[in-house]
Amino acid sequence: QVRLVESGGGLVQPGGSLTLSCAVSGDGFRFWEMGWYRQRPGKQFEMVAEITRSDYPNYINSVKGRFIIYRDDDKQMVYLQMNSLQPEDTAVYYCNARPPFDDWGQGTQVTVSS
Repeated sequence: QVRLVESGGGLVQPGGSLTLSCAVSGDGFRFWEMGWYRQRPGKQFEMVAEITRSDYPNYINSVKGRFIIYRDDDKQMVYLQMNSLQPEDTAVYYCNARPPFDDWGQGTQVTVSS
């Protein structure tokens, strides 16, 4: 059984930075592609960033150049460094595998507002 626990969200001003963390339990982590997803108010659920088991990242256009995804296989952690945050980045952020497991964590709220 996989357990995902996200943390690191909060309230930040536009232009600020946050780093999200995701602790993953379950066997086989180093073989999984992992992703960060988000649910913005009134918007469709979307994948924001993904990272392969070979550490190759990929991003949606709206966060490219601002967000960085990375992983620590020894600690079974996935991170999302978010820079130059904008109000439209306000969302609940989740991590999960790519493709995602059925079970999701509780997510972590990121609010970008002045």
